[in-house]
This record gives sequence, structure tokens and C-alpha cells, in this order.
Amino acid sequence: MNYFPKYDGNIHPDEWINDIIKYYNMWEGSYGGFLITVKSLINPNIILPTEINDLVKLRDALKKDITFTTFKILNKRKLQSLEYKSERDGGDTLKFLTDFRNLCYNSEINDIEEQKKYFIKTLSNYYYFLSNFGKRMNNISSMNELIKEFEEIVMDESNTIRSGSIVALKHVATGKYLISIEGLYYATGSKNQLVSMGSSILDSNALWKIYNCDNNNNNGFIKTNLCLEHKISKYCLGICHQIVIHQNHQSQYQNQYQYHKSPSSNHTEVNCNNGSETIWKICYDSGLENHEGYLKSNDIVNLSIIKKRYGTQDGQVEFLCSHDAQFTIGSNTFQEVFCNERLGENDEWCVELIKQA
Repeated sequence: MNYFPKYDGNIHPDEWINDIIKYYNMWEGSYGGFLITVKSLINPNIILPTEINDLVKLRDALKKDITFTTFKILNKRKLQSLEYKSERDGGDTLKFLTDFRNLCYNSEINDIEEQKKYFIKTLSNYYYFLSNFGKRMNNISSMNELIKEFEEIVMDESNTIRSGSIVALKHVATGKYLISIEGLYYATGSKNQLVSMGSSILDSNALWKIYNCDNNNNNGFIKTNLCLEHKISKYCLGICHQIVIHQNHQSQYQNQYQYHKSPSSNHTEVNCNNGSETIWKICYDSGLENHEGYLKSNDIVNLSIIKKRYGTQDGQVEFLCSHDAQFTIGSNTFQEVFCNERLGENDEWCVELIKQA
């Protein structure tokens, strides 16, 4: 008898009886003796009809008792107050899904449409999960499908890059990483900290902290505009100019922006600086503007930057590039990185998430 759990209304009757049945094969006596023992384990405050002579009738009687009604109401209240907490915030997705499933079972909420309504309420603190689950609701027709769809959303979110995360940019054409080396500067041009291609093996010089630069915060995710801060030196990836005085044909003097040239090919120099021209725009699929969603790990993108506007003309849009051209500083040789207005195979970058913010 010490093996048998007692019934006091704090467990679903079906679950309790199913547990009891597990012990039936331990008994050598009659089924009647087993039933008498089971009934003796029920709290005396729960009054049962005298004509109960099998487990089916016992199960029905327990479900009709006010104790079970109270049990269901309590579990429904717990279901209504259940909130999802993401793993990034210290939550446990597996425990959450188990709790949700158990509360639906204990409340006898078996209709999938009602289950979906309760589930979407649990996501109210997270726009990303709420939005993506809402898009998938029509495809869900069972609890198993609900769990499967949500697990996919959680996995997708873990690969979505948040502002403040550490990333690396791998050049698709060469497989090499974009790097900068603290304290190493161009000998020509801006003489700012240089940017070049490293090796195909990731190292600390290839780590960048990525920030969201859109007007709205996108709930912390990167969508369109970003800034890349070199993790070691704290300088930002960008371009920079100097102001020169230009005399037009009417002998009038105007200020003109002149951008520094890259050391090998004389395209626009890319460097690490603390200037204002450090905001890059993500261009997906070789320039398509209508990419849906946020930047994810291993997305292949183009990165464009806008030069400052001159006179009545809009600033020139140029793209982050690399190629085989090399330049030297002292006895060291580097592979050039620059900006160019033409798109091509040398302009694609794979964004790798190294550490989520």
C-alpha cells in the first residue's frame, strides 16, 4: 500500500487512476480487492456513490465531484497567468512547453483553437515570438504541431542577430574574414586604423560588435541599418573624407568633400574611425530591397554606405568590397578592402553570429 499515491483532488483523476493501474499486476488477489484498496486511498472528504464497482465508474464519479471542478478552475487560472520567458532571459523552453501542456490537460482544454488562444497570450512580453507564432497559427491543428512550430520559432530567434552581438564578416568569394588590427594604420590616405582581409581562420581581429542604427529599435534586432565596432580597438568600420575648397567657373569658392583613396586600387578607402560615416545598409540578395525579417546568422548580404551629399546631388552609394589587390606597410602585406559603386561577386559577405547579446 505504501506504493499507491493517495487521491486528494490535486491531480487529474485520469492520471491518478492510470498510475494506480500500474500496480495492479503486483496484486495476486481478486479485482474486487484491488478496487477496495483503491477506494480506500481517496480522501474521505470526497463522497463516492456506493454502487461503484469498477474503475470506469470510479473515474466518472471523481470527475463529477466538486473537487475536480475546483482543480480544473485552478489550473485554468494558472494557464491564464503563464508567461513565456526566453532562454536569452534565463527561461527554460522545455519546462514552459511541458507546463503549458499539463495545464491544458488538467483544465480539460482539449480544443486546439482554444489552446492556441491561451498559448499566444503567454508570448505577450516578446513581440518576435508573438508575431511569428501569429503567422503560423493557421497551420496548427494539434498540440504536437503547436510545439513543433514554436520550437522552430525559438531556433530561428536564436540565430537572429541582436544589437550588441559579436559577429564576423566572411568574404564569400575568398572565404577570408574582414579584420582590423589595433594600432596599425594606413601609411597613405586617411592614416586611420587600416581594414583588410585576414585568413580563413577566425581570430580576435575579425570580431565586430554590431549595433542597430534604424530609427525604430526593431526590438533589439538588426534589420536595415547597422554599425560595426571593432571589438578590440572600439573604432567603427566606415569611410571618411576631408574638406577641400573648390573654385567653380564663376570664381566662387565652395567646400567639397573629398574621400580618401584605397592604397592599391584608388577606390574609396575603408578604415576604422570614430567619424560620422559608419552606418551601413544591409542589401539582401545582391541588392533586393524587400527582404523580409531580420538579419540572421549566415545570411549573405551586401553592405552599402552613402557618401555625404554635395551641393544639390545626393551622396553616392558604394558597397563594401575586397579583391586580390595587395598593399604593403613596412615589410607586411595586406589584402585590400575598399568601397565601390558597382556590385559584383566580390561584394558578398556572410555574417556569422559569434556571440549573441
